[in-house]
Formats: sequence, structure tokens, C-alpha cells
Amino acid sequence: MKLIAAADKFNGIGKKDGSLLFRIPEDMRRFKSLTTGNTVIVGRKTLESFPGGVPLPDRRCIVLSRKENHPDNGAEYCAGIEELRELLPGIDGEIFVIGGGEIYRCLMPLCDTAYITRIDADGGGEIFLPPMGELWRLTEKSEKREYEGISYWFETYERNVVFPSCLIR
Repeated sequence: MKLIAAADKFNGIGKKDGSLLFRIPEDMRRFKSLTTGNTVIVGRKTLESFPGGVPLPDRRCIVLSRKENHPDNGAEYCAGIEELRELLPGIDGEIFVIGGGEIYRCLMPLCDTAYITRIDADGGGEIFLPPMGELWRLTEKSEKREYEGISYWFETYERNVVFPSCLIR
């Protein structure tokens, strides 16, 4: 699995109401380019923050949610990690973990690659990306870019050690 996120200088990724901290067009295009045609794993609250509360187009959407009643919105729902683990072997293409904070914390140990947009500003985050830590190594970093006075760049990390999914409980 791959992780994809945009984080401010304090690792903030969003607000409690589900809104993003920044809307940078190039970051949005990169997200769309990487995830289109693939599977995304998202939390219920994050899905509800999408336009219309429906899955993003041209992606298989798996929602992790403890809630029992799910809307008929084209997404697949899993009650937890165990149920998700049963689905993983049958998924074709890439799998991207796209948030929110709790989903990143739960699934980061299963990811082998992380695509992070680093934003050199304080977005007032209320939800945070877990730190990459020493189990990850930076393998690629773009040049600095700017949008509306905000500097940002793209980083790619690879995990030094990936935990087998059978060990995650």
C-alpha cells in the first residue's frame, strides 16, 4: 500500500470538520494522477468531507467505518482492519491510504511508500499525520514551489521495514 497526504510544517493535515488546510492546484493534480484508476482507503469522516459525500470518480473506494448503517454511495465499507485485510489480496492495481488521521495511524505500518506534499506554512491543523520516523527513508524531494505565497515541495519516502499484514491486529 501507498500513503498520500499533504502536511503543513507541524504535520497538520486537516480540520476536525474534514476540511483540508490548503488547496494547492498542483498538489490536487498530483493526487488525482497517482490515485485515479486505483483503490483508495479512507475513513468515513474524510469521505463525508468529499463533494457530495461520495467517493472520488474513477477510483475504487474502501471506507473504514465502525458505523453500522452506510449510505448507498458507491463505496465499499469495512468495519475494521481485519475485514480490510481479507479484501487486500483481491485488489488489482495500487492501493492508496488517503486519510484521515486515524486511518493513517492504523495503516501506516502496512504501507511501503509515502507521497507527502510538505507545505511550509501553519495551516492551523487539528488532525495530524503521524511522523515518518526512522523506519522511513526519504528517496525523492522536488524543488521548492510556490502558490499564492506559500512554499511547498513533494517528498517520496520508502519504508525500510514493512510489517507483514498478518502481524497487524
